Amino acid sequence: MTPTWIQLGYLAAAVCFILALKGLSGPRTARNGNLLGAVAAVFATVIVFFQQDLDHQVPIIAAILVGTAAGALGARRVQMTQMPQLVALFNGVGGGAAALVALLELNEFHEHADVEWFTAAATVFTIAVGGISFAGSLVTFAKLQELMTTRPVIFPGLPVVFGGAFVVAIALCVWIVVEPSLWVGVILALFGLALGVLLVLPVGGADVPIVISLLNAFTGLTVAASGYVLQNTLLLVAGTLVGASGTLLTILMAKAMGRSVVNTLFGALRGGSTLGAATASDRPVRSAGPDDVAILLAYAQRVIIVPGYGLAVAQAQHTLRELVDVLAGRGVEVDYAIHPVAGRMPGHMNVLLAEAQVPYEQLVEMDDINGEFKQADVVLVVGANDVVNPAAKTTPGAPIYGMPILNADEAKQIVFMKRSMRPGFAGIENELLFDPKTTLLFGDAKDSMSKLLNGVKAL
Repeated sequence: MTPTWIQLGYLAAAVCFILALKGLSGPRTARNGNLLGAVAAVFATVIVFFQQDLDHQVPIIAAILVGTAAGALGARRVQMTQMPQLVALFNGVGGGAAALVALLELNEFHEHADVEWFTAAATVFTIAVGGISFAGSLVTFAKLQELMTTRPVIFPGLPVVFGGAFVVAIALCVWIVVEPSLWVGVILALFGLALGVLLVLPVGGADVPIVISLLNAFTGLTVAASGYVLQNTLLLVAGTLVGASGTLLTILMAKAMGRSVVNTLFGALRGGSTLGAATASDRPVRSAGPDDVAILLAYAQRVIIVPGYGLAVAQAQHTLRELVDVLAGRGVEVDYAIHPVAGRMPGHMNVLLAEAQVPYEQLVEMDDINGEFKQADVVLVVGANDVVNPAAKTTPGAPIYGMPILNADEAKQIVFMKRSMRPGFAGIENELLFDPKTTLLFGDAKDSMSKLLNGVKAL
C-alpha cells in the first residue's frame, strides 16, 4: 500500500496543477501559474524515487538530466514567433513517451494472468493515441517551421487509406485486449504513427495551430490512461487536466475561427480548408510614407492598434509601445484590439505585448472593443491580416467565412503596415486593403515603426 505521506504529496502536487491552470488563465497571474506547475512537476518526480525501489536508477537520472538540459536550452533560445512549434514538440514528446511506457507495460502482461480487460484497453489506447500525437505533432512542427509545405497535403485515395488504417488499428486494439502480445502492440504503434501523419497532412494554413491544441488534448488523455495502467493517481489527474484543457482550447480556437473541429481536420478533402496561397496581389492600393501616417496618428483623438503575427516576426513590440506612449502623451486615446487567435495561438499577442511592458488595461478583447471601431479616427494594423478580413462576414465561399473578426473596416481611417501584398496565413486576399479608407505603409514593421515614432515626435 502506498504510504500516507506519499499520497499527501501527490495530492498537494495535483492541487498545485489545478492552481497553475487557474493562474495561466490570466496575463497577470500566468507567470506564477507556470512556475507553480513546474515546481509541482519536479516535486512529483522526486516523490517517485521514494515511493518504490526503482531499478536502473542511473540511466533514469541520466535521461532526466539530458531531458532537462534539452528542454531548458530549447525554451531559452526559442523565439516568440516559434512558440507554437515548441508546444508541438512538447506535445509529441509527451505522447511518444506515454506510448513507450504502455508498450513496456504490455510486455509485462504475460507475467500476470489476471490482467483486467479495462487495463488492457487503457494500454492499447495509450499506444495508439500516443503514436498519433507523436507523429502528428512532428508534422505540425515541420509545417510551422516551414520544413515542409504549409499547405494541405492531399492525394487521391487519402480518405480510403486513412479509413483503412483506422479500422486495422481498431482491430489490433481488440486483438491485444483479448490476447495481449508485444509484437501486436508494436504494429499498433506503427499504425498510430501512420494515422498521426495522415491526420495532419490535409491540414494547412491557419488551421495548423488548432490541430496542435487537439494533439495536446490527445497527449493529456494518453498520460491519463497510462496513469490508470501504472496505478499512479497523480498521472491520472495531471493527464485529465491537460486533456480537458486542451479539448476546451481546441473548441474555443475552432469557434474563434468560425469552424468546427471536424471541418478543420477534413475540410481540405472537400476543398474547404485554408489553403495557404502565396501569390501576391497586383491590384492597385493607396500607400503613404511614415511622415504622412505620423500626421494621421498624431492629430487623431482615438486610435486602435491591431497587432498580429507580423509584429512578433519583426520584434517591433517595444517600438510600438513607445509610439503609443508618445501618442498618449499628446492626449490621444489608444487601445490594443486583441483577436482570440491573434498571432498563431491564443494569448500569443498578450505575451508579446507584456514582454514590452504594455499595461494590461490597454489590451482589449475582441468582444469588448468591436463596438468602438466606429468611433476610432485611425486603426493601425501591424502585422495582422486575416483577423480584420471582411471576407469572413461577406464572402460565403471564403475559407475563413464565419470567423469572428475585428471590425476594423468600420473605422474612419485604416492604416496597414505590411511588407508586401502577399496574403495572410489563411491564404486569401483581404478586401480591406483596397478600401478607399485604407492606406498602406510598406516596409519592415520595426523599421517603419521607428520612422513613425520619429515622425510623431517631430510634430
